[in-house]
Amino acid sequence: MKEKILNDLEILENFLNDDEKFVTFFGSARFEEQNLYCKSAYELAKRLANSGFSIITGGGDGVMKAANKGAFEVIQNQKNSSLNSVGINVLLPNEQELNNFITKGSIFQTLSLRKVALIRKSLNFVVFPGGFGTLDELFEILVLIQCKKIDARVFLFGVEFYKPLIEFLQSSLLYEKAISKVDLSIFTLTDDINLIHSEIVNKGIR
Repeated sequence: MKEKILNDLEILENFLNDDEKFVTFFGSARFEEQNLYCKSAYELAKRLANSGFSIITGGGDGVMKAANKGAFEVIQNQKNSSLNSVGINVLLPNEQELNNFITKGSIFQTLSLRKVALIRKSLNFVVFPGGFGTLDELFEILVLIQCKKIDARVFLFGVEFYKPLIEFLQSSLLYEKAISKVDLSIFTLTDDINLIHSEIVNKGIR
């Protein structure tokens, strides 16, 4: 385990440039290409890349592949583009592979340091519907913002999907005073990729 951690730390230190602007996309690997969430991730990533942002994903299928594809197509059409479509994957028992729309990719051996790599260079995070992994990544970011370890924006895409989660946060965590009301303003819930694009491109870091 020590060797795996040291290898991942070396990758983490040297993998991404500080002079690029990044947006990280999270979401399920299980959605098909024609799924609404995948279509929206593709379109949003494409618009953000056209606006000068490199895109980071977990490098897998589904939402991740769609976002990488959107960025990749923009990069392919730009001569000498400095942008990247980044995939940060992890070794799993079922042998997950990087998708085909990545210009810079890496495979981590530990989930914890892979998660750090997905987060540390971005100031904006777009969280599409997903499973345990997506929720783990979401709550990691919310905690970092809550504790003022990072200053970033989080967009939850999928009102119907995330509405029950937000109701739970309000009716249980907020009700029991485990969080404060201001903690619920850390993220923006929306179905509008135009809004997300505008917030990221025009408003900068809050």
